[in-house]
Amino acid sequence: MYTWDTLYADCMACRKCALAETRTNVVFGGGNRNAEVLFIGEGPGEQEDLQGKPFVGAAGQLLDLLLSALMFKEDDYYICNIVKCRPPGNRIPADDEAEKCLPWLRNQTLLIKPRIMVCMGSTAMKYIIDRNAKITQIRGQWTERKGFWIMPTFHPAALLRDASKKALMFEDMKKVRLKLEELRGLP
Repeated sequence: MYTWDTLYADCMACRKCALAETRTNVVFGGGNRNAEVLFIGEGPGEQEDLQGKPFVGAAGQLLDLLLSALMFKEDDYYICNIVKCRPPGNRIPADDEAEKCLPWLRNQTLLIKPRIMVCMGSTAMKYIIDRNAKITQIRGQWTERKGFWIMPTFHPAALLRDASKKALMFEDMKKVRLKLEELRGLP
């Protein structure tokens, strides 16, 4: 079993796939290490790769606005990605890249022990929920697995490309907020 320090150190030194050759920084994740909600994205973009922090680009700023509007506190969540290194040109991670990176996410999840996991986008949904599912068909629907409540929704970057998805993602995130309150025993 990893500790946070050993997991972080091993992840930072990872060279398991070709993404290590082109990265500027490993983007491990960020937030409350005891969070009840774990947000999972696809992989770092350009700004994330440069800064070594998750969701700091335009999509991250949109996510920050959404979480603020729904009164999520920074202590409520931890945020990370399926892959910890930026795929060149922001392409979708290849299966072998994701498979080699998933143990980092699994160990983060074991350490955090979230009650809720939110898969942001089809890549996160594919590796966490179902490889054959379609995000447009199952987004906003809860799945309970191994003690976790899991919901897929759109990736914030999708909202930047298609504003019609904003209301749908807002509704999904309201469900996350309500589930969090329910799990906390709030009315």
